[in-house]
Amino acid sequence: MKTQMGKGEESMLPQYHENTNGHSRFDQLIKENGLFIYKYIYSLIRHKEQAEDLYQEVLISAFLAFPAFKEEAKFRSWLYRIAINKCRDFWRKEKKEKRFWEEEAYKYPMEAEKSPEPEEEFLHKSEREEMVETISSLPDMYRDPLLLFYYHNRTLMEISAEVDAPMSTVKTRMKRGKERLKARLGSE
Repeated sequence: MKTQMGKGEESMLPQYHENTNGHSRFDQLIKENGLFIYKYIYSLIRHKEQAEDLYQEVLISAFLAFPAFKEEAKFRSWLYRIAINKCRDFWRKEKKEKRFWEEEAYKYPMEAEKSPEPEEEFLHKSEREEMVETISSLPDMYRDPLLLFYYHNRTLMEISAEVDAPMSTVKTRMKRGKERLKARLGSE
């Protein structure tokens, strides 16, 4: 249902909108930067509907916090930071749900699994311990991406967001870390 406005009321609307904590400026900044933010979220999530939901959450958070925002020159960076935080929250939630379902699956074994021989188990355990010890001896910049990728099952995009580095840098660090691992494990 549409309501009718008097002549005086219509002329007040634009002024009111301009005076509500700069939200018309917010609209303009979102028009300029929104597509970049959506594409960034989509590149991290790789699921259209989920990326759209997260984009909406980013816009709501940014809208609510905008009156306190001061540095308009860094608006896109500010939005990127909000987007990264929303994606991290999504991954944490997704990880918890995944863990829940994995735990539920373990409650109902499909078939009896063959348990490894004690000798095999000892060898595998000592190999894992040696690998973890060797990885731990690497510098942080090489160790962190390797641990996140191989032991925490993170994607390169997730690692890039977590270590706050471009994906190409993460790939390079992983490659160099593996080369150092190979050299250290080969010399032992």
